Amino acid sequence: MRSILPLFFALTCLAVPYAEYIYAPPSRTLIPPVVVGINGSVTNPASLTNASDTHPAIFDGLSSVTFDFQKNIAGIVSIDVASASSDAFIGVTFSESSLYVSEQACDATADAGFDSPIWFSFADGPGLYTAAKKHNRGGFRYMTLVSNTTATVSLNRVTVNFTAAPAQDLRAYTGYFHSDDEILNRIWYAGAYTNQLSTIDPASGNALPWYRIINSTETIALPDTVPWWSNYTISNGSSVLTDGAKRDRLIWPGDMSISLESIGVSTYDLYSVRVALELLLSLQKEDGRLPYASPPFGDTISFTYHCHSLHGVALYYLYSGDRDWLSRYWDQFKLGIDYALSSVDTTGLANITAPSDWLRFGMGGHNIQANSLLYYVLNQGLTLAAVLNDTSVQHTWTTKGRKVKTAANQLLWDPSSGLFRDNETTTLYPQDGNVWAVKSNLTQSLSQIRQISKSLRNRWGKYGAPAPEAGRTVSPFISGFELQAHFIAGNPNSALDLLRLEWGFMMDDPRMTNSTFIEGYSTDGSLHYEPYTNDPRVSHAHGWSTGPTSVLTNYAAGLKLTSAAGATWSIAPQPGNLTSVDAGFTTKLGAFAVTFEMRNGTYKRLRFSTPVGTTGRVVLAGANGSLVSVNGTRVVLGADGVVSGLAGGNWTLALASSTRTGRMNR
Repeated sequence: MRSILPLFFALTCLAVPYAEYIYAPPSRTLIPPVVVGINGSVTNPASLTNASDTHPAIFDGLSSVTFDFQKNIAGIVSIDVASASSDAFIGVTFSESSLYVSEQACDATADAGFDSPIWFSFADGPGLYTAAKKHNRGGFRYMTLVSNTTATVSLNRVTVNFTAAPAQDLRAYTGYFHSDDEILNRIWYAGAYTNQLSTIDPASGNALPWYRIINSTETIALPDTVPWWSNYTISNGSSVLTDGAKRDRLIWPGDMSISLESIGVSTYDLYSVRVALELLLSLQKEDGRLPYASPPFGDTISFTYHCHSLHGVALYYLYSGDRDWLSRYWDQFKLGIDYALSSVDTTGLANITAPSDWLRFGMGGHNIQANSLLYYVLNQGLTLAAVLNDTSVQHTWTTKGRKVKTAANQLLWDPSSGLFRDNETTTLYPQDGNVWAVKSNLTQSLSQIRQISKSLRNRWGKYGAPAPEAGRTVSPFISGFELQAHFIAGNPNSALDLLRLEWGFMMDDPRMTNSTFIEGYSTDGSLHYEPYTNDPRVSHAHGWSTGPTSVLTNYAAGLKLTSAAGATWSIAPQPGNLTSVDAGFTTKLGAFAVTFEMRNGTYKRLRFSTPVGTTGRVVLAGANGSLVSVNGTRVVLGADGVVSGLAGGNWTLALASSTRTGRMNR
């Protein structure tokens, strides 16, 4: 096993820890690394994969070459033409999945058909030809060059200008994670990279040229191949977080409930998050309603995504600690809470009348997911109100929240199944509502939480956790919250098993990008996402699927912020069956890091570091000993390995000599 201890406190060094796992490229100019397919007469196609090869690749008549970038990328294509007749054309097609590699079309951004190729005319003779900015392709692993005339074309080079995460130093991660389980290490970094691909120039949003009504019950007349443009300005600023790389390339607040936390512990690109949130806040209606998504998507009512926007405000403040920003938008936050509470009826629960959500079915009535989200943001709001010394909302929000919790348990809890029903009129037991009930503490006891954890695990299939509220669907979005639910229940091995099962499938299946995470797929393992009618449209780089990046840091490593930018924090590892973990990240207050090794479920070594001037709580379940600071201060662990009010700094676990260690529970 590789020792992790020498890398402790590595954030103080110039080198980025575990940089070998980072998928982001070292340069924004990319050359395709390998040829995976040739049709027709093509001479020396491999020269296009080697910058030092001066021999051109020659396309003679109808022919094509397919390249594999060996990971998902994004950008604008340029072709350096050595020679070509005036009637020569080269087309370019793209695909994230190996399933849709084609000479005829790209995988899709529309709900029907395929996307048109980009066509280059070489009427101006030799030279460099670059695709228009509107043809920035946000996600692709495979790229095919197609000659569709009888002409002969000689190409010196083909390159891609990598355009994702435009304001980032792509490999300068501020967070890291490493464990003894390689699949988990790869998953953490793939999540970080997925969010980088989903971060774009605001002027390159999806223009939705095919857009009518986006749902799966109404079909829209489209040709076999569809025009596509990435040239709609979706926000101010120079960089913005969106839902996905290929599509939708829009700002969706639900997606941010996962991606924001994962960004916080990996790249800390809070600028792109803030730009996205400010766009949503700028679209707030007079009654307080926040948008379902950014334009050009049409104005749509969604109770849950309204709550996700409020959740995003609280999360941004947690990671940024920007009190001035919070104060600037506080009245809008309160107005948003007022709007959400306007749906609460005499039962004490919100009655949902608008169907729009994360494309799950049957959204309506006293929905458990919606009410769990409402309860969650009410409590987040109370925390923010305390930060701003606003006592005007405390009574109302506390009272309303208490009624939501009581009514949900009285009307929707089914002890025989160990799960909440979707609403009073159905026998559906949704994944989303149950994991959010745990996350929001809508539950009434630890035993109830553990019942939910056990019942959810019992439903897993070969390819992951089902989301029956979306048909035969595995949703990495909702499963990201399920990971949290298992850890909250004190079942870390269930969370780790689901990580290996579901995200391990995404990492290694040959139809995937093996570098970014798909939007959703079928419970039978096919790459069909039931809410959509067009399988090629599914995004293979979707920020809402990146939950493991924050979960592994916050729960497995146990490194979590509990107030603004980590002014207070928690170190409470739940490694389960892992034997070593090394993790860290930074905020504006400084570096947070923890490293430990286990033997037979007990601590062998543990050290952690938090910024001076902060305080926190340490929970080393079952450990017996003391924490010793670098200056020799010793703090004895209390019952169950707990220390509260510990000053920030560098601390080492000194095991009691009688046992030398403490056994981890669970």
